[in-house]
Amino acid sequence: MRKPTLQRLFLTGLLTLLPIWLTWVVIKFVFVLLSDISRPLIGPALQDLARLNPLSLAWLTEPWVQNALALLATLAVILLSGVMARRVIGQRMLRWFESLIQRIPLANTIYGSARQLLDILQTKPDGTQRVVLVDFPHKEMKSIGFVTRVIREHGTGRELAAVYVPTTPNPTSGYLEIVPVEKITPTDWTVDQAMSFIISGGAVAPDTIPFSPPSQSQ
Repeated sequence: MRKPTLQRLFLTGLLTLLPIWLTWVVIKFVFVLLSDISRPLIGPALQDLARLNPLSLAWLTEPWVQNALALLATLAVILLSGVMARRVIGQRMLRWFESLIQRIPLANTIYGSARQLLDILQTKPDGTQRVVLVDFPHKEMKSIGFVTRVIREHGTGRELAAVYVPTTPNPTSGYLEIVPVEKITPTDWTVDQAMSFIISGGAVAPDTIPFSPPSQSQ
């Protein structure tokens, strides 16, 4: 039996550790992002508790304790917001908050756009598939995109799709492309399947995928 070479061992080890590293990067990003939200409130509160009894409560000032409690506090707020949003009083508070945001010049644009994008991705589109492939960065390559709206070209009336193309492995950043509808390649993927494909760097994908628009594949 042929012994594996050093290069093969290195590649095998790299391919074994790469998914673990990618998972850690995503989890760390989410962990830091969520814990940073509540840390300004949790940190001073824990330090005040530690001053009451320095001998037995000094561990509360440890960074990992503050990060963990800040993360739990943020998750609790998110879950509470979800519960409140399903109740009448929570919906009233949300409408009051949105009306307040609309009075702030820059904040109303950011909040309104983000709210509309999330609502669009959660609903089924009319007239075109939500998850599509577009020629990006050039016509010999395809990228996964989400159709957010279909508009018409001034003068000709040709249908154009506004397509959000997220980046890997962080789908919260990306590009906005305006593509003729006949140039996009529709898929039967759901938004969840597309997100799994993007975050995994293509590792989680079906065995087959359309590559050419319907007009070119016929």
